[in-house]
Amino acid sequence: MQNTLCAIMAQILSIYGLVASVIISGDLVEKLPLHQGFLQLGAGISVGLSGLAAGFAIGIVGDAGVRASSQQPRLYIGMVLILIFAEVLGLYGVIVGILMLTKSKENVTQCLY
Repeated sequence: MQNTLCAIMAQILSIYGLVASVIISGDLVEKLPLHQGFLQLGAGISVGLSGLAAGFAIGIVGDAGVRASSQQPRLYIGMVLILIFAEVLGLYGVIVGILMLTKSKENVTQCLY
């Protein structure tokens, strides 16, 4: 069970991307204002890049942590704490993406073209 924690935490990052894509796809219309489209693009990029950074951090910490905790079991708790800090990087990207998506709906005018 100890060795699978890193893989499970990495899969949570993909759920963050799924949540962001569902929110973005709910706002898509045929005539979309330009600024709303760019804010949706920025929200997707922020979720994706923060998920990428968090995935790298989880991979590096997980590799070193599993090797160290197999030799010294007391290090497992420290590894879990560092993995949680790495996971929060992805959560910050989701929060920024949701904030960008909520701002994309304010002061929107109808596109005539």
